[in-house]
Amino acid sequence: MSGGVPNRSLWARHALRGPRPEAVPVLVARACAIVGLLDIAAGVFPRFRHSRMHTMAEVLPGALGPFAAALSLSTGVLLLLLAHGLRRRKRRAWRAAVALLPAGAVAQFTYRHSPVGALISLALLAPLLIHRDQFRALPDPRSRWRALANFVLMGAGSLALGLVIVSVHPKTLVGDPSLADRITHVLYGLFGFEGPVDYQGNTSWTVAFSLGALGLLTAITTIYLAFRPEHPAARLTEDDEARLRGLLDKHGGRDSLGHFALRRDKAVVFSPSGKAAVTYRVVSGVMLASGDPIGDVEAWPGAIERFMDEAKAHSWTPAVMGCSETGGEVWTRETGLDALELGDEAVVDVADFSLAGRAMRNVRQMVKRIERAGYETRVRRVRDLGDAELERIRRAADDWRGTDTERGFSMALGRIGDPTDGDCLIATAHKADAVPGEYGDLKAILHFVPWGTDGVSLDLMRRDRSADPGMNELLIVASLEAAPKLGIARVSLNFAMFRAALARGEKIGAGPVLRAWRGLLVFLSRWFQIESLYKFNAKFQPRWEPRFVVYRASGDLPRIGFAAMQAEGFVNLGLPLPRFLRRRRITARACAHAVAERDVRAA
Repeated sequence: MSGGVPNRSLWARHALRGPRPEAVPVLVARACAIVGLLDIAAGVFPRFRHSRMHTMAEVLPGALGPFAAALSLSTGVLLLLLAHGLRRRKRRAWRAAVALLPAGAVAQFTYRHSPVGALISLALLAPLLIHRDQFRALPDPRSRWRALANFVLMGAGSLALGLVIVSVHPKTLVGDPSLADRITHVLYGLFGFEGPVDYQGNTSWTVAFSLGALGLLTAITTIYLAFRPEHPAARLTEDDEARLRGLLDKHGGRDSLGHFALRRDKAVVFSPSGKAAVTYRVVSGVMLASGDPIGDVEAWPGAIERFMDEAKAHSWTPAVMGCSETGGEVWTRETGLDALELGDEAVVDVADFSLAGRAMRNVRQMVKRIERAGYETRVRRVRDLGDAELERIRRAADDWRGTDTERGFSMALGRIGDPTDGDCLIATAHKADAVPGEYGDLKAILHFVPWGTDGVSLDLMRRDRSADPGMNELLIVASLEAAPKLGIARVSLNFAMFRAALARGEKIGAGPVLRAWRGLLVFLSRWFQIESLYKFNAKFQPRWEPRFVVYRASGDLPRIGFAAMQAEGFVNLGLPLPRFLRRRRITARACAHAVAERDVRAA
């Protein structure tokens, strides 16, 4: 999508036009990675040290003294770890590299009297010092879980690399140890103990020092990550939330995704005037905003500039998911970024909605069948529900979620029944003659957030798995029919990703490329709700509003897509509590609430 002529001053300031990042950090990072890989090869493979590359291997940082293999191996791993941070211009990675390389140069010259080895380190150090101003990026948000993740990943990598080290000395190996013996030897060696595998000559010491270096490196990096000063993940403060609500009161009717900016796991930057804001979350180095900026359109450029400044300060990749056409035009005009159509949002105008007609026949029949089965619906504002019923709805929504993690980011609020969300809408389905369960006669829930003063936007849909099919259709129809009494004129339903491609690909005359693209989307729908969401939304005859992803360069799209999947909850790299333990905790909590509710009813 073309967004007009970019603002040249802002574009030049951020240097975000084109796919190539700044050259020096990239070149230095690649050099670090290459030297690191060669160091690891020199430390692991004895044939490498005595091959035609022997001369090069011996002058690499770490290849010195009786501990040559261990030092080469540990230095190589450290350089590989630092390469990613240097590519992203991280200040702490720069400091670590500046400290590591001179140490390697001094060691080379002192112990091996190798000026070539010292020059290798200094040649890599020189551009770091000359271009130090380019390594100013601040740390990313993090938590103590990074230490545990490092321990798991480094431990697995050390185990795999240790097996290679143990197995690459067949000529000096005593006997024929089994795989179990080799794994045991590696595990013992990582902790500094002698294992069951034995070698002839000095090979045993080489293997022991190498395994010990890997274990020590894993321990040191884990301890560092566990005890380093926190740079906490940004959260929406009470003051930020109050300011955002003020902007939504004035301008919330412009974007149906506006209220989702109030998710409390987002951060926010405001324009200098305070009349506009951009909310975001940082995921895997991607600064991910969603929807349009909040507030006065005239003040959007100021908030966007603050957003870009923050991205540049931390060397984050800027991206926007699900902005409108107007939002995409402003983003591309002000920053020089590009925009790509991502899908369409289904919006139903209440005044035009009716169950009559052939197009609504399937929905009409389904709703009538469910109503005859004894289901009834209630559509109310959150502020009109009692505390006991609201808590029961919250617990049911959590229990019926169906996944270990809460999904949603760009079109999900992440909470139900908060006292500050009294204008939200809850539609519930009940079956009075059903066998009473943990949640009474409650069978399904729909939750909507405000869209200005005369609209709502669908947040979540949850249903009891034992309920009859069609609960979501029943509650959407009930919400649309109750909307006029609640002052609601428009209802935003789900977002249908790649809807245009699915719709055009199934029509007569669609070309082979379009049909192939649609076939791929249908295939991916086995794991992601792509085609099913489109067909579900289409049942209600909505109008389709295009939504866009804004990005810096085509090469960033895979990274942005992966970060968006993490934010939406489709990819979870964390270590969640085991489901059977979490179930036990939920059950205990549910029992406590059931007792409290029984006491309230008795009173």
